[in-house]
Formats: sequence, C-alpha cells, structure tokens
Amino acid sequence: MKHPLIAASLVLALSTTAAIPLATGAAAPTDTMMNEKVESYDWVRPQADFVRREVMIPMRDGTKLYTVIVFRKGTKNAPILLSRTPYDAQRATTRNRSQKIEEILPVMDKEFVDDGYIRVYQDVRGLGRSEGDYVMNRPLRGPLNPTKVDHATDAYDTIDWLVKNVPESNGKVGITGSSYLGFTSLMALVDPHPALKAAVPQSPMVDGWMGDDWFHNGAFRTFGFDYDLGQTVEKGGGSVPKGTGDEYTAYLNGGSAMEYAKAYGLLDLPVVRKVLEHPAYDAWWQGQAVDKLLAARKLTVPTMLVVGQWDQEDSYGAPAVYRALEPQDKANDMVSLVIGPWRHSGVNYEGRELGPLKFEGDTALQFRTRYMKPFLDCHLKTSPPKCNTPPVLTYATGTDRWEVSQKWPDGAYTPLYLAANAGLSFSKPEAGSESYVSDPAKPVPMLPRPIHLSGDEWRQWLVHDQRFVDGRPDVMTYSTGVLDKPVHIKGAPKVDLHASTTGQDSDYVVKLIDVYPEENTADPVMAGYELALGIEIFRGRYVHGFSTPAPLEPGKTYAFKWSLPNVDHVFLPGHRIMVQVQSSLFPLYDRNPQTWVPSIMEAMPKDYVKATETVHYGGDAASAVWLPVTKD
Repeated sequence: MKHPLIAASLVLALSTTAAIPLATGAAAPTDTMMNEKVESYDWVRPQADFVRREVMIPMRDGTKLYTVIVFRKGTKNAPILLSRTPYDAQRATTRNRSQKIEEILPVMDKEFVDDGYIRVYQDVRGLGRSEGDYVMNRPLRGPLNPTKVDHATDAYDTIDWLVKNVPESNGKVGITGSSYLGFTSLMALVDPHPALKAAVPQSPMVDGWMGDDWFHNGAFRTFGFDYDLGQTVEKGGGSVPKGTGDEYTAYLNGGSAMEYAKAYGLLDLPVVRKVLEHPAYDAWWQGQAVDKLLAARKLTVPTMLVVGQWDQEDSYGAPAVYRALEPQDKANDMVSLVIGPWRHSGVNYEGRELGPLKFEGDTALQFRTRYMKPFLDCHLKTSPPKCNTPPVLTYATGTDRWEVSQKWPDGAYTPLYLAANAGLSFSKPEAGSESYVSDPAKPVPMLPRPIHLSGDEWRQWLVHDQRFVDGRPDVMTYSTGVLDKPVHIKGAPKVDLHASTTGQDSDYVVKLIDVYPEENTADPVMAGYELALGIEIFRGRYVHGFSTPAPLEPGKTYAFKWSLPNVDHVFLPGHRIMVQVQSSLFPLYDRNPQTWVPSIMEAMPKDYVKATETVHYGGDAASAVWLPVTKD
C-alpha cells in the first residue's frame, strides 16, 4: 500500500505532465466529422518570386473589369505591358501553379518580366470575371453602337486606373496580344490614353468579312459556328455537337449555313443570327472594319503590326492596317510590319518549325528578343535605349533569314501567266482556255479526309502537301519548268483570273505553290513536296463590288481579281512554281450552289448544281498571278 503523500505527489505530476502540450499551444485533435470544405486557398505562397494582384477596375459606365497584375518582387519604376482578353485573364496568369513568375505567365512574357516589366491581363467586359454584356466584335461607339462604351474607352479607362494605382510603374503603358487580343490592342489606338506609348498587335482580327475570321472575299468560313458556341454560351457551350467524325461529311450533310445552324439550334445565338443576316459587305461589316476606323484618325502611338506567313485565321488584318496607316507615316517611324514564318499566334510560342518546315533556330524567340522587346523598351523604359525599329521585318522562307525592308510590298509586280499544256510562263502565251466541272456534291477538300478543324491539323493545314488534290479533274494545275535561278518574292501575290461559268455564280480558289525537287535524300520528307505559299478564295457574285452581289451571266468571261496572303519567299533553283485553280475548298468555306440565290447562307438542296468552269489564258484574257519579284 502506497503512502498517501506519495500517491498525491504522483497524481500532481501526472496532471502537470498532461497540461504541458496545452500550455505550448498545440491544437486539439481535429474533429473527425468536421466539414472538410474550405472556402479558399492562396496558392501564391510567401516564397513566391512575384507579386500577383487581382483587382476590379471601374469603367466610365460603372462596369468593373477583372484585371490581374503580375510582376517580379522588387520591381519599381517599371513599364506596364497590357493585354485585354476574352480568354480568361485568370487562366492566362496561372499557366502553372508555381512560385516562379516565368512559370505562371505565358511563354512570351518571360523576357519582359525578367527585365522589370509589369504584366497585366484583363477580361473584356461580359467575359471571365468581368461585369457587363458581351458583344463579340463590339463596334466603336457611333452608328452601330449607341452606348458610350467600347473597347477603346475600356482600354482608356483601364490605362488611366493602372498609371494612378500601380505604384511600381513608371506611368508608361504598352499593349499587345494576338488574334482577338490583337483586335483589342488596335482598338486602344482609337483616341488613346496619353500614357499609351506603344502597341504590338499580333494577327489582329480587323475585318471579319474581307479576310479574317468570318469570310474571305465573300465566302463564309464554316468553322466559326464552333467558336460562337464556345465563346458566347455560359451553360452547354463548346463545339457544335456534330460528333467526332469527318467534318467534311458533317458539313456536307448539314447543307447551307442556315440549314446547319437550324439543325443544331444555333439560331438561338445572337452572334450567329447577326452573321447570317449580313452575307454581303454592307455598312454593318464596313462600320466594324478596324483598318477603316484607324485610317480616319492620326496615328499617335508607335505601332508594330505582326502576322504569320501561314496564319490560318487572321492573315488579312495586320497588312490591311499597315496599308491604311503607312501613308501618314512620313518619317517611317510610327508604324512597322512584321511577317514571320508562323501559324496563327505562332509568334508567342516556339518557332523552330511548322509542320514539315524547319527554320534556323527559334524564330519566334528571335523576334521577341531582337525586335519586339527593343521596340517596347525604347518607348516604355524610364531611361530608354535609342529606337532602331525596322520599317518592315520579314523572314525569307526558302533561305531562312530575317530581312529588313523600307517599304511593303518590296518587289516589282511581274505577271506569271497561265498557259497551254498546264504551263506557267513569264511571257504572255497564245490565247486558249481549259475547262473543268465543279460539282457542289463533291467539293474539293482542304485536306486529305477525314478532316478535323482542330489541333495541329487546323494550325498547320496551310503548309500541307498539295499533292493530295493534284490530278483531280476539278483542280487545274499549272507549273513552270525547273528553275535555274532563284525567284524571290516579297509582298502579296495578286490574282488576275479570267474565267467563265455555265452557272450564275461560282467560287474560285487559287493556290501559289513551291514544288520541291523529286529527289531529296538530305530531307526525304520534302522530296517532291508541294508547299502552298498562299491559298485564297473569291466568291464570283462580288466581281462588280463586295457590297453589290449580282448573278454572273452564263458563258461571259469575267476578270476576277484578288490578293493572296503576304509572303517573303525564295523559290530556289531546282524547284518549280505551281498554280492550282479550283472552285471549292471544303469544309473551310461553304459551298457555292452555282445557281443564283439572294443569300448563299439560305440555299436549299435544289439550288446546288454542277457547272462547267472555263479558265482563259493568253491574248486579251490572260490569266496570271502577279508576283512581287525582288532582286537580291
């Protein structure tokens, strides 16, 4: 039996020991049935090498736009580089959940934030986490927009807030971005904020009818339906639910654009109805054309316009704005043009290759570090270096080198004539003609089937080997002999096609192609390769004017004139130059019924008929592709 004093001492010791953990602040065990949902988690930890702020910036109408501001810790007296996006500013600034700034931002931002730039991304009104209504191609305030706000005012109000509320900045702002972000960059140049000192619009959406996303020279681009459904629908949005099979078959079975839209309930989308209601180049389209808006104003912000030579979405916009603004740039230092060997938006990714084409190093990184950043530095830095921006910078494919020009185009237009026996000649041939039958039930495919307008297949389709259609009876092919000296072109080749049809309407597609030698052991993939340098369509009903469609007179020869995309390319000795002519490019463009209907959008099955297309050459109807040939 223990002594009472000993027992009491033991109890006291045990109670004191049990109290020690509580005295040191240890938490009680977590209740097994505690609710495990946590309201939030700040993934930016104290060890992060950056500062990331999320703010709601008020616009002049009271709408607040979600904006993310990112910069490396320790940054001060820094320029701001802004991008206004419909593609989620939150996602753009969380590429990876990392504590390193170059990992959370897009690849193209590294060189800028490493050199003290403040990077800002903002959701446009009505999308992402921004307030307000979304209008996909919100027009400038005026006849088409009776409100007091647009992308120009939103950019102005955003810049005004940033320079007043970001103490780390030096008060100077640049704006950049590709595609839609290129469009918002251009809109910021309309009545710009005084703090906006430079702009780099890349592959900007400029004129949706003439040659960017929705139409090309009047021919409707069918893939826009998927973008519409994914961009404007909050619940149930995404691609059109047509299945995962061959899109050639899906669009062929769908009929006209209107019938296809009806079948998938797309007429519930205001953006679809708007486009279908305006098949011609009317005041609605013209009033939204950004090149026209900017041409009516004096350019006060130095601007570097960028486009890819094989841009599959917006090849028209940047050169169109350059043409509109260059005449007022008397000192040749306010607007410049850059054409790189890229797909759409390829400037912001690795640029070593495109499909089978291999270039001399990472051409996109070369441009960003050697040209884009120095351009922004000289206009945005507090102690700026001297500006030395090339008026025109292009990458010569074929010889793989960057070239500087003082003007664009930088070649003398020289006709390359279509001739008898499938020939091409720099001398005008004797008169003649050749015919083919165009059947809307069997349109010429844009790619080997099955076709899927997504992923790399879509991004790289413009550099696909054209041998897959060479030899079709509805594709006419013309070629030079083997070249014994290089032919260097710098500009937009111009088509002058003299043709007639037995129908009342017709589409014409022309391809300019570099044909590689049949034997090429150094690069077997390119042996005999038919590399398209430019593919473009023209809808015949607009031969008298894009705003005045009219039926074609059967049998009458018309001169159809349009331009191919801009290019800097060298056809090397041993290669051949080829031109292909056809009357469909499906399913990228909707089919022309080849009878007269007021709107091809609403054509019915009975309207689609075969037609014989006749291409004339030589004499008074000398079809040609005019090449902007330069002397090296």
